[in-house]
Amino acid sequence: MLFLVFPGLLLIGCEETNTDIPQQSEEVVDATTTFGDSDKKFPLLIPEAQQQVENWSVFEDFLLELNRLNGSNISELKTRTQRLAMHTDSLSKRIPNDLYTNPVTSRLIVLRTRINLLSQEINRTFIDSATVAVQIDELNHAATNLLLQINEKIQKDMIDLEQLEAEQKELEKQKRFLDSVYRAERRDNN
Repeated sequence: MLFLVFPGLLLIGCEETNTDIPQQSEEVVDATTTFGDSDKKFPLLIPEAQQQVENWSVFEDFLLELNRLNGSNISELKTRTQRLAMHTDSLSKRIPNDLYTNPVTSRLIVLRTRINLLSQEINRTFIDSATVAVQIDELNHAATNLLLQINEKIQKDMIDLEQLEAEQKELEKQKRFLDSVYRAERRDNN
């Protein structure tokens, strides 16, 4: 008897839970819908940082593709995210020594992750335009953070260099003073 009652309850219980699940409605995106702010401006690199990234061969291509991403339709987004993924892979493999720090590499990893998340979203069968918009905003934020971190790293290096030069000048000044005192004492002793 127990064997007959238990499967019947299981079927009734399963049937009730199936009706409680709301159906997700994802809107279909047409080919003309554009995503992102086409007027989006990313932070400019300071001249010293620009000199550092000139040796980073793929960086310029990465920036061009990044600037073209906003205002793209879904088919353009697919192409651009593929290119951005390739560029960020190359960037992460060839980071210049002066920029090879934890903050810069971490932000590059976050940017790669955001590009991959956007790529996953736009390659779904049913694309949710709101989620794509959020992913583009997050990608833009990650790219901005990377550019700002590069600027901060170079500015910090410049400050450190200025302090080192000032310390060296001060040490040289103290050495000249001590040398002149030493010579004066030698003249007085002779």
